[in-house]
Amino acid sequence: MYEPILKLAGTLLLTYSTHYGATKLYTTLCVPDGFTGYVYGIFTTGSPICSATLSYISNSQSSYSAVITSTLSRAIIDTLLPGT
Repeated sequence: MYEPILKLAGTLLLTYSTHYGATKLYTTLCVPDGFTGYVYGIFTTGSPICSATLSYISNSQSSYSAVITSTLSRAIIDTLLPGT
């Protein structure tokens, strides 16, 4: 009975956690805070690890958004058309 809800919660938690972790990794390794980070970023943002991390951040944001949108649309459909 609660299995679909647990799967959804697990999917949301995993997707958001990896997105958050990648964002923190990018901030720490590629563009640290402050003026030194600004200067450091000139040399690091084009590196393969920074490019891959930024690409993952973008893709995980899209995945997280898709999960939320489909969950909300399903909830609305179930409310408007019960039994479907």
